[in-house]
Amino acid sequence: MEFGFTPEDNAFRSEARDWLAAHAGATQDRRSWERTLGKAGWIGLGWPEPGYGNRTAGLTQQVAWAEEYARSGAPPRSGHIGENLLAPTLIAHGTAEQKARFLPPVAAGEELWCQGYSEPGAGSDLAGVRTTAVRGPHGYRVSGQKIWTSLAHEADWCFVLARTDPDSRRHHGLSFLLVPMDQPGRIEVRPIRQLTGTSDFNEVFFDGAHARVEHVVGGEGAGWRVAMSLLGFERGVSTLAQQIGFARELEQVVRTAVRTGAAADPVLRAGLVRLWAELRTMRWNALRTLGGADDPGAPSVAKLLWAGWHQRLGELAVRVRGAAAAAGPADWSPQQPYALDPAQHLFLFSRADTIYGGSDQVQRTIIAERVLGLPREPKGSRGVV
Repeated sequence: MEFGFTPEDNAFRSEARDWLAAHAGATQDRRSWERTLGKAGWIGLGWPEPGYGNRTAGLTQQVAWAEEYARSGAPPRSGHIGENLLAPTLIAHGTAEQKARFLPPVAAGEELWCQGYSEPGAGSDLAGVRTTAVRGPHGYRVSGQKIWTSLAHEADWCFVLARTDPDSRRHHGLSFLLVPMDQPGRIEVRPIRQLTGTSDFNEVFFDGAHARVEHVVGGEGAGWRVAMSLLGFERGVSTLAQQIGFARELEQVVRTAVRTGAAADPVLRAGLVRLWAELRTMRWNALRTLGGADDPGAPSVAKLLWAGWHQRLGELAVRVRGAAAAAGPADWSPQQPYALDPAQHLFLFSRADTIYGGSDQVQRTIIAERVLGLPREPKGSRGVV
């Protein structure tokens, strides 16, 4: 595989780096930052056509932008769900009216989205969705519960997988609905407190929430096809940006090991070298996949690789710190009783890496059944859609 950067790509990278240097350091909340990105046209680079307020870029330029963004230390994105999941899904399955209504606000950073897929009892086994959407004279009434909904507390809209045929089972009779979140009394968002003390995930309760008929993507009953298509967009160029973040975390762990003398331990030193080598391997695997390699198991392989790697980095980060990793910060105060240093945060947050986004067991089952053609697991023992 040949994956190189042309002079045009390098010029694009320089433009991106300069723009980020000029704007990323300014104090802004996450929603304001999305608008700043939108005004400059940086949202929607991977969309196949301009016209929604976005600029377009080829694959190598998208990689350059993602890498420079990660290196810049710019704020975490709140709009990535709308940009990288909803928008490609609308481009592939939406009507002209849906694209005209929803893509420009995403490109402008004006409307933020969350994903209403997982439910209690229907996470990895997504076909067990029980949230219902009942059609009436004025649209649909959505009722049910979603869980592990990232950024629901910030979102303006949620794309919801719901059962529109009450007599259907499993992946039949589902629809993909676009639901506005500003419906007091009909939608309740409850933050889920994580090990890190933060609340990026939420429970979302729908109690007769309204969705318009024209906001069903792909047609009623086609929800499973649309939902699976969306999952195909979930891992792409963003994987390379994620690896830049991983590299920064690894660099910090190495610096700590050198500063504390832990690097003199040959076992710890070998662990750091192995993590560095594995991260390089992940990068080349991601580039191979983006370069057009025909591998239906690539998303599952990538998830297995980075999830286990990140967990091992978190474990090594606290081992490098030694006993100090179990202590609280020197500037502890009652106002911040759960403050964590970077190593502690990395360790605790990464415990969930092998679960969310499809657990390791699910990814191995996908590879076994859909790629290697091994016999399917008996019903009742499965944990995969």
